[in-house]
Amino acid sequence: MKFNYLQLSFLVSLIATVGSLYFGEVLKYPPCTLCWYQRICMYPLVVILGSALWNNESSFYRTALPLSTIGLLIAAYHNLLYYGIIPDSITPCSQGVSCTSKQIEIFGFLTIPLMSLIGFILLTSFGVLAKKSAWRTNEK
Repeated sequence: MKFNYLQLSFLVSLIATVGSLYFGEVLKYPPCTLCWYQRICMYPLVVILGSALWNNESSFYRTALPLSTIGLLIAAYHNLLYYGIIPDSITPCSQGVSCTSKQIEIFGFLTIPLMSLIGFILLTSFGVLAKKSAWRTNEK
């Protein structure tokens, strides 16, 4: 079974973008500084991946992978702060909403920072797998 990593990536980025807009605009949860940085990485991915899907471009990972990797690093750092592994004293959220404030917990464990991390893990993984698949196709 061949996976279409582009379609999966577009779906993940779309769900993440709509979800973050829902939390911010409908539920009125203000984003912290790290959430803004993650949004800066996620929102363009919807356009990049949607355009690649529209044009049937299999090399989407070239533009999507750098953004998803940067977003993954920010999301990982955010989760380390959120769960207290890194002390609050080195947080970039000195003004406004704290990066460690608990706004929502779905099923008792699924937080906004964790959802972001999962989204970026999926997007980065799909990008790496698409790149490997392209290499294997070029080798044959």
